[in-house]
Amino acid sequence: MNDEKNQSREVSSNQPGLHPRLLEVVTRHLESDFRRPVAEHSHNAYTVLRDRLRHEQRPLVLDSFCGTGMSTALLARKHPDCLVAGIDQSEHRLDKHVPLATDNYLLLRAQAEDIWQLLLQDGYRLAHHYLLYPNPWPKSKHLQRRIHGHPGFAWLLALGGGVELRSNWQLYVEEFGLAMHHAGRRGCISLIAKAAPLTLFEEKYQRSGHSLWQFRCDLP
Repeated sequence: MNDEKNQSREVSSNQPGLHPRLLEVVTRHLESDFRRPVAEHSHNAYTVLRDRLRHEQRPLVLDSFCGTGMSTALLARKHPDCLVAGIDQSEHRLDKHVPLATDNYLLLRAQAEDIWQLLLQDGYRLAHHYLLYPNPWPKSKHLQRRIHGHPGFAWLLALGGGVELRSNWQLYVEEFGLAMHHAGRRGCISLIAKAAPLTLFEEKYQRSGHSLWQFRCDLP
């Protein structure tokens, strides 16, 4: 039986190719010193993360836009010597988290870009940074809401580590890869081989027959 609730539509966009203003927007953000006020709930979440880092002194892995935190727990198993922090702004999504029996991860309700900014201010750098199926903002007018079109893209670069971004929208991954290349960070775009899903989105996209794409690179 075909259960429509368990199926996902392909990304629909009014943008047929790479955004014509992509490199202009990326350049402007890289050349500016962007700062913004940090939300109170992000400050509170960061205090918890900072205290864990000071107490445990492990390498840090970020799982930004982590949704229910399924990926965060699975990444904690993949990186047992690291502290893995999952970040999502939605309390509703985080409340759906099903814990796994590992003690090296935590979930933070916060704006991801706020946490990036605060980590940099305190001199922290990352071992790995995962961006698994963030909202692609497919409308052309929403370029600056995409990770690579947002002013916080410069913070992502400065945090370093091995970066992995995934999406079921090939164009989004290509834009991210071009933005990285423009910033002097070369990586690799590839199809994701079918394997155990890291997120509920990935599980749904696999079930719906979508092609899943990833960009990987190692930042200095």
